[in-house]
Formats: sequence, structure tokens, C-alpha cells
Amino acid sequence: MKLGTTFAVSCLSVLSLSIWTQQAVAASAFDPSSPWMLGDWNGKRTELQQKGYDFSMGYTGEVATVLDSKDTSSHGTEYSGQLALGTHFDLQKLLGWQDTEAQITLTYRDGRNLTNTAPALAGQVSSVQEVWGRGQTWRLTDLWIKKKFFDQALDVKVGRFGEAEDFNSFACDFQNLALCGSQMGNWAGDQWYNWPVSQWAARVKYQVTPEVYAQVGVFEYNPENLKRSKGFNLSTDGSHGALIPAELVWTPKLGANQLKGEYRAGYYYSTADANKLDDQGNALAETGHKQGGWITARQQVTAHQGNTERGLSIWANAAFFDDKTNAISDVQNIALSYIGAFDSRPKDEIALGFARIHKEIDGFDNEYNAELYYGIHAANWLTIRPNVQYVRHVGAIKDGNNAWVGGIKFQTVF
Repeated sequence: MKLGTTFAVSCLSVLSLSIWTQQAVAASAFDPSSPWMLGDWNGKRTELQQKGYDFSMGYTGEVATVLDSKDTSSHGTEYSGQLALGTHFDLQKLLGWQDTEAQITLTYRDGRNLTNTAPALAGQVSSVQEVWGRGQTWRLTDLWIKKKFFDQALDVKVGRFGEAEDFNSFACDFQNLALCGSQMGNWAGDQWYNWPVSQWAARVKYQVTPEVYAQVGVFEYNPENLKRSKGFNLSTDGSHGALIPAELVWTPKLGANQLKGEYRAGYYYSTADANKLDDQGNALAETGHKQGGWITARQQVTAHQGNTERGLSIWANAAFFDDKTNAISDVQNIALSYIGAFDSRPKDEIALGFARIHKEIDGFDNEYNAELYYGIHAANWLTIRPNVQYVRHVGAIKDGNNAWVGGIKFQTVF
């Protein structure tokens, strides 16, 4: 815990220094064209980047309120937030280590989740505030080093990090959990730990062609890492086995406009024992091993008058789980987003997404989640996304409650 406290104090010191600096150089702070709210610290920040130190400080906040529901008249409003403080080290610049880099990230989560407090959402499988969860506490989220070999074709990463940083990675612009991030960790999260939880891990990636790479990883499975009191746990005491993911990734640029895409196909297997479930979802004495697979796709399909920074993109995600050890058997989502629909707002985004979650237990079926948001690019360091969500058959209960939820998600970089 002493080491964790040291990390926390160090990052808070960086934050304090940045605030002091921006006060001294107020003219550069809050410039909407700057990538940072607090400015470039009179050029010192860019100078530090050039030397190999890249400081990151970001905050995500989400508010949600029940607008209407089929079965209840009560409403409610909750707020959740996450602070992330990090430093990226270019060790080639700092120490002369060829093609080597490292990362330290601390996160702090706070607030409450409307899904847990509103009667209209009681038992919801998804969540209307994705940033909530995994213990509202400080955590060591990244502590890793990465090196490339053989003309950068082979990439090896070791340390503490989560599976979804590299495997089944997916954008997280929506506020509804079923449309955000790694779906493997969302629905098999008792062993696959998404951000901000970390564990000891190693990942090896090989660049087969400029557009194709394959990767495999080994991640410690240690339930101790989930405890609020173990946010800075570096011990392997309590480890039960390993989770092993493998993935093939294709990143093409299609058409005359070289529109970017990313396609992933992967599979994971856990060596740790997991209780099998009966038809009612109760744990049996018999054990098995969790496993699952996924296919994801993100592709920009149009460019706005030849400008690839604007245009229509399509996202899709399908995840499948072993229903003998997992209550959720499969999940699918699809989304459309358009950046720059209006010439007067070329960086604003409008997006619409739908998700289906299937619960493989007697008496349950599918929960459907949908979200529409408008992303306001207020500054290069601030995006605000007011949204409307619809949850049908809350809890995957046949003929269950339906609810409308309003929300606002904002992300800023200090």
C-alpha cells in the first residue's frame, strides 16, 4: 500500500504543478484550439514531450435521469465520474533504449449509478452510466513497459494492464454500457477485468503485413484485484489461474479516400475453475472453464466532400460466451455515427446505437438498449454528449419494464 500511496502522491503533485503553471501563464489556458484545458505551460509541456515525458490528465463525467417508464412513476438522478492521471515515457529518448516505451496510469472513480438506485431500472443487465463500477476508489490501472523487435514487427508488452487495452478493444463514446468498450469484460467480468482494474500480464503482437497483425496474451486471474482496498495490489497472492486471449486484427484503408477501418476476431480461454450454472442460474458444484469469442468491426464509409475527418462510420460488435459457466450467452450491438454533419459545426458528431443482451436462464430472454447522442465539440479538450437512452425489457425479463433515460456525458483533457 505504501507504493500505491507514493504513486497517488506523485500524480497529484503533477496535477498541482499543472494548475500552478496555468495560473502563471493564464493566456494559454482554456484556448479552444489547444489539446489541453490548462494550455502548454508556456511551452514546457511540448518541451517535455520532446524529451520523452508525456503527461495526461483527463476526466469523464456522466449524469443520468429517468424520464419515463412503463411500470413505475418514480424518477431519480445520479452522477458518476472518473479521473485519470498518467505519464507516458519514451525510453528511447530518455535512456537510449531502442523502440521502448512505458506507461503509468492512476484512476479514481466516484459517484453512484442510476441503474442501481432507480426502481425503473431495477435488475438492468446493462448500465446507463458506463463509467461507474469496479469500486469507487483509486486504482493503479497501468504499470507496463513495451518494446519492439525485428524492425518493429514484433511488439512485446509486460506489466500491469487490463485485457481490453489490447484485446476486444472498442470505442467508448456512448454512455450506455452495452454500446461502450470491450463487451467481453462487460458480460464475463468476473474473470475478464476491463478498465480501470489491472493485473500482471504479458502480450505479444506480430505485424504480419502493414494492415494485419496477430496477438496473444496471458493475464493473471486474481479476484483480490477487484477489492476496493486492493487498488494498488502488486501481489500474486490469491491468483487462481490465467486468462489467455488471442486475436487477429485487420486495419484497412479503403477506397480512393483511404477510409479507415478496423476488424477484429478473437477467442479467450481461462485456466481458472468456474462453477457451472443450472437452468435457473444457480452455481453447481461441478466446475468448468470460461471461454468466449468475438467479432468487431469499425469502418468509415463516407468522406464529407473528400474530407476524411468528416463522414459516416458504422460500428458492430458480436460477443459469445460459454453458457455453461456464464449467465449471458451472447451480445450484439450496431451503431452509426456521423462527424461534421453541419458545416458550421465540422467536429460535432451525431450517433445512434442499438444493443441486444441475451440471458441464458429460465424465465429470462433479451434486454435491448438503445442510445442517441449529439457530441458537441466545445473545444479540442472538451466534448459534451447529451443523450437519450431507451431500455426495453429491463433485466432481460420477458414483458419486463421499459424505460427512457436522459443523460449527459462529458470528457475533458487537462
